[in-house]
Amino acid sequence: MKKMFWLAACGALGAAVLVWPRTAAIRADTAFRNEFIAKYVKPDSKDPKDIAWAEACDKARCNICHEGLLKKNRNAYGKSLAKLLSRKADTENKEKIRAALHQVAKEKVDPKDPKSPTFGDLIKAAKLPGAGPKAKDSKATSGSQPAEPL
Repeated sequence: MKKMFWLAACGALGAAVLVWPRTAAIRADTAFRNEFIAKYVKPDSKDPKDIAWAEACDKARCNICHEGLLKKNRNAYGKSLAKLLSRKADTENKEKIRAALHQVAKEKVDPKDPKSPTFGDLIKAAKLPGAGPKAKDSKATSGSQPAEPL
């Protein structure tokens, strides 16, 4: 009986050790996504355009900033945010997240093209900011599936 108890206890402890590091990453992604939603989505709006935008953001989930299956693959919007935010240091800093969202909204989707819209222009047009022109140096594979939801 004692062997079964210790075996179960060790198994539970091992599972907790394996899962614990991932929870910090989930919290970071959720914090950034939640601030994006709070800033740009109008949940109580009855306007069909606002409803469609909210649904697009909900469906995109991680792909607002990421592309492909791997979280390390960021779209242009995610790359711009990553220059200003740290997943480890800024998860709890809502003001810094909001400031980064505000600053990145002013950036051009394609900095080399002066006629390129800003990320904010795309958002105002109810288009996902990462859906703009893809960076030529992107290492994401074409035709990849969207990232797993949080």
